[in-house]
Amino acid sequence: MTSDSHAKLPIWTKVAVYAALIALSIPALLPLFWMVSTSLKTDKQIFGSAELSLKTLIPTPFTGHNYPAAMQNMPFLLYLRNTMVLCISSVIGAVASSSLVAYGFAKLQFPGRNTLFMLMIATMALPGQVTMIPIFSLFRAIGWYGTYLPLIVPAFTGSAYYVFLLTQFFRTLPAEMSEAANVDGASEWVIFTRLVLPLSKPALATCALFQFIGSWNDFLGPLLYVNDPAKYPLAYGLQQFVSHYGGFFAQLMAAATIFTLPIIILFFFAQKTFIQGIATTGGK
Repeated sequence: MTSDSHAKLPIWTKVAVYAALIALSIPALLPLFWMVSTSLKTDKQIFGSAELSLKTLIPTPFTGHNYPAAMQNMPFLLYLRNTMVLCISSVIGAVASSSLVAYGFAKLQFPGRNTLFMLMIATMALPGQVTMIPIFSLFRAIGWYGTYLPLIVPAFTGSAYYVFLLTQFFRTLPAEMSEAANVDGASEWVIFTRLVLPLSKPALATCALFQFIGSWNDFLGPLLYVNDPAKYPLAYGLQQFVSHYGGFFAQLMAAATIFTLPIIILFFFAQKTFIQGIATTGGK
């Protein structure tokens, strides 16, 4: 539905559409609301009533001491620093490597291009559980176990999904632009860095956002490869918090809220670019 057709809709139709969307969003928002609400309660408020109602969901009165208590019981700043190192490194690696490969598939002509592209797409159907053990054995054999390298280096080898996404976007860029630059003597590297990348910011931002969220939420990777508590990221650190302070339910929900909040803020700030990047990757 275009913006013009949306503007022509009767007011009651718009009200019905928005009411339906709000109703459908409630099941998804209810767990988030419950988590935040529980983080603002005392233990007596949490376990005082077994029935779930609007009255029990809203804390009365609000209790804010769970947040500083949760941050005191876990090295939050250390876990945050470790998480940001992993997220920023993997975002840089995934976007840089995937955009290079995607440019080759989208703009360069070479024998077997379509076959290689289909083979790459086929790897997306391979479950991670199938390759988990051989990859772990490889990283341990080369001495990377216990470091961040198994969590960062694979990002620099590209992602099949990001390559597909960027390839579809690059194909929408006019070929005349590259041909004119070639006539002026520009190399493929110059065309890629000075013409294609600046025009591909929405698609690149979409890949960066996906990769950041994936790295932020990654629990299995640190579980397999990180064995030093000083290197734990937030996702794994939160699990350690559950192991030690699982009985402090309000503090647990406060820690989970702190963990979730940056992703929500990031999405709200980047949603326009994110939607634009997804909407413009239809390809030809």
